[in-house]
Amino acid sequence: MLLGQFQHTVDVKGRVFIPARWREELGESVVVTEGLNRCLYVMPSDRFEAKLEDMEQQPLEHEATQTYLRVLAGSASEEQVDKQGRMNIPEHLRQYAGLGKEVFVVGVSRRVEIWDKDSWTRYREAAEVNYESIAQKVLR
Repeated sequence: MLLGQFQHTVDVKGRVFIPARWREELGESVVVTEGLNRCLYVMPSDRFEAKLEDMEQQPLEHEATQTYLRVLAGSASEEQVDKQGRMNIPEHLRQYAGLGKEVFVVGVSRRVEIWDKDSWTRYREAAEVNYESIAQKVLR
C-alpha cells in the first residue's frame, strides 16, 4: 500500500525521487499520466493496463468514459525507476501539473500522485476545511 507524503525536488533532467518504501510495490516500470486536479498519477504498468481494460468494458458510446480514457491513455508515458529511485517526468506532464522545482509525492492507496508544492498546499488547506462533511458523505 502506498501511504504518506514526501517533499522532493525535480532535478535538472526532469526526474523526481520515488521513496524507497514504495519502490517494491511500484516496480521498475511505471506509468505516469495526467491525474485530476492538475496532479500526476503514477502506478505500476500492469495496474495501469488493468485500469484501461476495465474502462474498455464500458460501451463505446459512453462519451464520458471515452473522453477520460483518451486523456488518461493519450497523456501517459511508461517510465523506468532507476537504481537511485529516480523517475523521469516528461515535459508535457510537468507542464500539465505546473510542476516547479519543489513537489510533493503523495501515496494514495494504490497509486502515487505528484503535485507542485504550492498546488498541494492549497489543495490540502481547502480539503481540510471540509474534511468532516466530506467524510460524512463518503463514510455512510
